[in-house]
Amino acid sequence: MHSTPVYILLMLAAGFGIPMLAALNASLGTRLGTPFAAGTILFCVALSAAVVMLFVTGSASALAKAPAQPKHLFLAGLLVAFYVLTVTWVAPRFGVGNAVFFVLLGQLASAALIDHFGLFGARVSPLSLTRAGGIALMASGVWLTQQA
Repeated sequence: MHSTPVYILLMLAAGFGIPMLAALNASLGTRLGTPFAAGTILFCVALSAAVVMLFVTGSASALAKAPAQPKHLFLAGLLVAFYVLTVTWVAPRFGVGNAVFFVLLGQLASAALIDHFGLFGARVSPLSLTRAGGIALMASGVWLTQQA
């Protein structure tokens, strides 16, 4: 079954959620007086949701395979913590739009490098001149959205 439309919709929803996450958690961090309390609450809610999904989908037994996996793969947890904590701290001071703008620029650059070199097991997709131009065009569009 070809699932490209489903993947597109899911990724659009995830992309839509990133600025919402930033705004909601930044507001919570401001109200609580520290981004670390807001981050802790966010991760507790996220952990609860992930645990529920493990059991709903019947895939909880997969956790037994975790100790045998390459340890560097667990750095993803630190990266998501870094993102959540920094956006929670930065967004109220810099603006949600500005914070997400720079996150998007970082994502474009990082995704291009990961795809070009096939890092972390990703499918190799070389950075051609056309692709680099498209990324530059996307970055320009993101920049234009932040101009007053």
